[in-house]
Amino acid sequence: VGKKVQAIYLWWHKPVINKELLQSLPNLKVIANSGVGMDHLDLKLVASFGVKMANAPRAVSSSTADTGMALLLASARRLVEVHNISISPSMEYREADVLGVKLAGATLGIIGMGSIGYKIALRAKAFEMKILYHNRTRRKVQDEQAVGATYCRRIDSLLQQADFVMLVVSLTPQTHKLIGKKELELMKPTATLINISRGAVVDQEALVAALQTGVIRAAALDVTSPEPLPRDHPLLKLKNVIITPHLGIKTDKATYMITEEAVENILAALSGLPLPSEVLPS
Repeated sequence: VGKKVQAIYLWWHKPVINKELLQSLPNLKVIANSGVGMDHLDLKLVASFGVKMANAPRAVSSSTADTGMALLLASARRLVEVHNISISPSMEYREADVLGVKLAGATLGIIGMGSIGYKIALRAKAFEMKILYHNRTRRKVQDEQAVGATYCRRIDSLLQQADFVMLVVSLTPQTHKLIGKKELELMKPTATLINISRGAVVDQEALVAALQTGVIRAAALDVTSPEPLPRDHPLLKLKNVIITPHLGIKTDKATYMITEEAVENILAALSGLPLPSEVLPS
């Protein structure tokens, strides 16, 4: 049926798009992705076959921003730890053992201020947090003023000031292991790292060492490398880590909206119209 296939809808990186598959589909016109990240695709290879590509940025931004804030709150108030205390047979604890971090007045540093990062800033403003951000390009002044965000041209400056650092960048060669030993050591010892982008944006070995030795206070991760982690991975044994299984966009409404957005892009490509969410190779 290869000659009949004109569109592919990728769900959770499947099917795998490689040269052999592209060669077997001579009439393929478009690949629509169920999400924003396109790091699982060789964009230049796909484009060389004359195939257009699209993602689903509109559908995922709010749900992913919610996931980021949920992880921030859960880590700040140590929800996993206190849940385990609450269901334990003895329920013995000292108040000093469950003290969390107050969000009002704390500084959130957002690395990656696209549509998701900006929605995180909107949510953080409601929690009365101070907001710093680092981005490839500075946002408009009115955007900054709307959320009370301050631009940091250098990532080092953001890392040194933030109580919470949230990663919201795409995985590219430039962002691979963006946060490593040097960056972690720049952070406050009371700081928390939150990653809702891709696992490979963080050097996990350096993160394990930083968490074990008190270089930073805690981490909350919706993404790891690989996913899932091997069951004997040291990150799974640390009390100051929360890990979720790439929840990002996983809500009932977001899943429906992603499919709608993908269909919209596919129909546009098949009709020879501009794709609403076209992604071009860089």
